[in-house]
Amino acid sequence: MITIIAFTSCKNDIRSLDLTVAPVTTLNAPADDTSINIQPATGSSIVFKWNASATQDLVLYEVAFDKAGGDFSNPVYKVLSDGSGVQPQATITQKILNTIASAAGIAQSASGTIKWAVIVSKAVSNKVSSTTRTIQVTRPAGFTVLPDSLYLTGSATEQGADVSKAIALKKTGDGVFELYTSLQAGTYSFIDKRSGTPTVYSIQNNINVVLNGSTTITGSKNVYRLSIDLGNAAATVTQIVSVGFWSAPDGKVWFTLPYIGNSQWEQDNWPLVIPQESYGADSRYKYQFNVINSSGVASVEWYGSINSDNPDPSSTTPASYWFMYLVDNSQYNYCFKILPSDNNKNVNVNVNFSPGLTNYNNTITVH
Repeated sequence: MITIIAFTSCKNDIRSLDLTVAPVTTLNAPADDTSINIQPATGSSIVFKWNASATQDLVLYEVAFDKAGGDFSNPVYKVLSDGSGVQPQATITQKILNTIASAAGIAQSASGTIKWAVIVSKAVSNKVSSTTRTIQVTRPAGFTVLPDSLYLTGSATEQGADVSKAIALKKTGDGVFELYTSLQAGTYSFIDKRSGTPTVYSIQNNINVVLNGSTTITGSKNVYRLSIDLGNAAATVTQIVSVGFWSAPDGKVWFTLPYIGNSQWEQDNWPLVIPQESYGADSRYKYQFNVINSSGVASVEWYGSINSDNPDPSSTTPASYWFMYLVDNSQYNYCFKILPSDNNKNVNVNVNFSPGLTNYNNTITVH
């Protein structure tokens, strides 16, 4: 009898798994036919929302994207919803949206239509939402896949055409890089890695970045700031004509620092004499960069301290005191000060914009 009861109880506990899935029926946001001008680096994320499925038990959601004529039998891209797939919304960055647009066949700098729907699933069962929507997107000129690293190589560069010695650029943002370097007659290009088969980029007309190719330099060697924004396929080429050590109390450049390579300028063995004013010694200084843009227009940039006023440095002053920041042209604000013990000594003055530094800096050391 006990055996029969036990068997009967087990039998009553056995039930088949319900794999029924109810499709999402209402899509809420973005509104149908919404227009989005994609800005991968700066644009706000887009939140896709829908009403939850009526399915019992836990389900997972994915937003599926397809071409304008697609039926979602083979979506070009799928994104898991927020909360690891359990929330009835998905927050999608514009960088991902740019990738989706590319997968849907929309070219750079072009506009097109993307369809979206929601797939709800439980175990092996899934259903596409009973309604779909479209978004109209305009892609930027930039590249879809943005590398984490970028290097300069070629016969015009300081390290030549040996790819293994290519010069790393400083990454300043998502797909954004810069480098202070000299270029001589020859050619140069950019690569995303120093080995294997790198992706190659080049600058055209001093303003556009394209895949493959190289840029030709003619004439004498000059120093440049190369600014690359792959998200917008844009480049800015600025010639650094000179870097001057500018004394605030004197209101003039004391000397121009020669460029010594490796993104650095240095004046050796300078006889330093701190100006003596009626109010005492005044060692305030900053740097005057004379530059020329790609259109040939000359201008001045000022680099100094992040602080509008600074105390005299000492042997215990942190290195951050000498970090370089773009500042205004005021005579006395945002200046560094010289270590008082360096007065009346010969010094080396170095400005270091090496790409490997977290912060560009300047140093004054006794010769």
